[in-house]
Amino acid sequence: MCNLYSLTRGQEAIRRAFRVMRDRTGNLPPLAAIYPDSLAPVVHTANDGERELCMMRWGFPPPPILGKAPVTNVRNVKSPYWREWLRAEWRCLVPATSFCEWTDRRPKIPHWFALDESRPLFAFAGICRPWTGERKRETGKHQLFAFLTTEANEIVRPVHAKAMPVLLPGEDEWNIWLSGSEREALALQKPLPWLRLVAAGEQSDQMLTAD
Repeated sequence: MCNLYSLTRGQEAIRRAFRVMRDRTGNLPPLAAIYPDSLAPVVHTANDGERELCMMRWGFPPPPILGKAPVTNVRNVKSPYWREWLRAEWRCLVPATSFCEWTDRRPKIPHWFALDESRPLFAFAGICRPWTGERKRETGKHQLFAFLTTEANEIVRPVHAKAMPVLLPGEDEWNIWLSGSEREALALQKPLPWLRLVAAGEQSDQMLTAD
């Protein structure tokens, strides 16, 4: 389960890479450590069809039988609870440059994974939704996101055998996830075959990258 990731590319690089037409994030600094319930930038398709970059809070409300803790990672896409949010209108891209998994055994050591040592941009396959309630002591309307997971690949498995996020490495995958059919989109729920272990033993990936 991924509960920590980094986004250290500059704001303009994010806009260019994801072909964002409208940016509602304001002045966006590099984010070396993004945790559950944090606000983070997300790319989604607005009602007018334009790609928009905006801040959303990480964590969906859980199914009723699972208590109250926000759900950050979604694996069982056959569940009726999640099917509704897999329609194209609710799919989104969660920009990132690296993600963290802790070792399954103690001591719990964080390990950071990226596409390569330069930390290029990729996206998690995300879903988003509006929600009204209390989060982080703020009661009202919220925009929430979570992202899909899949089985761990050969790079992640020795550290965390259970699962890894669904990573979308480039524009072709981004386009399919945002606007493809449900069948085409869910075909992307598989482990990316290549990754690099780029850091270990730190709580955040402090490698800052240029535009």
